[in-house]
Amino acid sequence: MIKTKNEISREKTIIKTSIIGIAANLFLAAFKAAIGFMSNSIAIMLDAVNNTSDAASSLITIVGAKLAGKAPDKEHPFGYGRIEYMSAIIISVIVFYAGVTSLIESVSQILEPETPDYNTVSLIIVAVAVVVKIILGRYVKSVGENVNSDALINSGEDAKLDSVISASTLVAAGIFLSFGISLEAWLGAIISLVIIKAGIDMLKETISKILGERNDPELGKSIRKTIAGFPDVRGAYDLILNNYGPDTWQGSVHIEVPDTYDSIQLDKLQRDIMDKVYAEHNVLLTAIGVYAFNTRDEEVIKVEKAVRKIVTSYPYVRQIHGFYLNKEEKTIRFDLVISFNVDDRYAAFDEVVDHVKKEFPDYKCLIFIDTDFAEF
Repeated sequence: MIKTKNEISREKTIIKTSIIGIAANLFLAAFKAAIGFMSNSIAIMLDAVNNTSDAASSLITIVGAKLAGKAPDKEHPFGYGRIEYMSAIIISVIVFYAGVTSLIESVSQILEPETPDYNTVSLIIVAVAVVVKIILGRYVKSVGENVNSDALINSGEDAKLDSVISASTLVAAGIFLSFGISLEAWLGAIISLVIIKAGIDMLKETISKILGERNDPELGKSIRKTIAGFPDVRGAYDLILNNYGPDTWQGSVHIEVPDTYDSIQLDKLQRDIMDKVYAEHNVLLTAIGVYAFNTRDEEVIKVEKAVRKIVTSYPYVRQIHGFYLNKEEKTIRFDLVISFNVDDRYAAFDEVVDHVKKEFPDYKCLIFIDTDFAEF
């Protein structure tokens, strides 16, 4: 129920913020369109179009938030949270399209210039619009960051860009009134390029999340710390987190425990870990694998210490875990995490493996390369 209440609160916050954005942008669009028509200003007219697109973006954010809040069903058992990423993509495309349209209009005005006709009232209204868009942009972006909504963050960034457009209009008006030089179209072209770049950056960032980014290093570190805080847990490894929408995480992990644990103790430990990780980090661990480390055979313990000393002497080895020695079969088995910072991970891995094999020629070494999904 706690999670459900948080989700409801988050959805209401997104919708409320988006409605405020729609009202503000429609109000500004109407005034700017009238001013742009009366003053024959292409920059102000384009500014009005941008405000209309911002209102559409806020509407898309509302629809996305409502759809993302749908309960999991048979077709989508992990829920619909990722729809919010699709909303963010649509907003990014709108921003990009607005930039391209503005660029085309600006170039057209450069080739066939028209003389603007500014007046004091129109410039005062544009100045007020600049202040409104700055406040609106900061507000929407801050709310988006608080509730982890890419769609709101993108809308906030778009509003900030619009404030730059409006400010540039004032600059162009000041230059025209002071020197009789019309730079509207040139400023419009430059700003259009900035908008296009912003749209591309937003799109890249959201697509990256859909493709699947590495685990959040801080989140991964804190989860591993929580797990390692349990008595007898020597370490947490192979943490994999899957994102099914903002603040919706599921994952799996391996833990190392003493070889004296029985199945009842393991069952209780796994349940306790799942409960604590969910309570503290809002991450559902759907699977916890187990590595057993030796506590009773001094010979095995000695070999493990020697192996650890060898592999940790290499700076690009981030971890060794899952160590297991079978004396009857004469095998040594463990996983090695090789850093992404090394040029050739597999060559580095082979170098370490060759060293271990050289030191323990009587054993068959079953060593596997592994990945730290939260490496930073």
